Amino acid sequence: MQLDTSLQVPEATEIHVSKPASNKSFASLETQGWYRPTFSSEHGVYVMLLIAYLTGIAAAQGFNGATLLALVCAFLGFQAEHPIALQIKQRKTLKLRFLIWGGIYGGIALVIALYLYLQAPIVGWLYAGAIAALIIDAIAVFYRQQRSILNEGMTFAAVCLSAPFAYIATTGTLSLSIIGLWLLNTLFFSSAIFTLKFRKLKSHPVQPGAIYHLIATLIVIALYKFNVLPLFVVLAFAIALIRYGVILWQREWFCETAIHNVAIIETTAAILFAAVVCYGQLALYYY
Repeated sequence: MQLDTSLQVPEATEIHVSKPASNKSFASLETQGWYRPTFSSEHGVYVMLLIAYLTGIAAAQGFNGATLLALVCAFLGFQAEHPIALQIKQRKTLKLRFLIWGGIYGGIALVIALYLYLQAPIVGWLYAGAIAALIIDAIAVFYRQQRSILNEGMTFAAVCLSAPFAYIATTGTLSLSIIGLWLLNTLFFSSAIFTLKFRKLKSHPVQPGAIYHLIATLIVIALYKFNVLPLFVVLAFAIALIRYGVILWQREWFCETAIHNVAIIETTAAILFAAVVCYGQLALYYY
């Protein structure tokens, strides 16, 4: 009897263990929820994309169907990056949800981009820049360097391409002033990279941010001196300088306050920036 028991117990145990393990593996595959759309949680990028887009419309002094398509294309292109980045983070595992929705977002954006390219071939230069930024970002994600200052700055520059994108889609042309406007948007929003670093690391040095704002200010002054942008428009960058100075002054509070308060600060600064830039662009034509 003892021999029979010793033979039966391992056999029952083996069946009991292997069956749940098989079910668990099957469930992890089937409950992935491939049909659920993926949406990026980077809400700050939504604000950046929309503000840059509005400044592009103000510079174009118009709005049409192609202008709206440019916004849809830019939004879907940004959404396509999210599942691609998540898939790269999986390393060796393929996630059907990420592949499907990355393909859906990217496919629709590609169709719209092709249509707008046929209307204004010069927009191809923006596509080249956006694709290059996507490739560099994918490499940074693979090597876990996506939060580096350099990669974040490049990503912000790519998102701010929505300004010239809106302009080209509306007017069919590209001008030096809209390139300067793209640069102004990029410099303004990249300023937040250095303030947000304080929340991640309270001992983050001040010098990199100070050097950045000094160089950015010189670039903005050059945009005015060389008649790329009018004075009132470039003065919008002062909002970034004021924000940076206030955050340095209240650095301890900024590091410990709720993220909701940080979002309010960044959104308010972005709206003020948009208001000044758009007014400055409109004033060129109406005053």
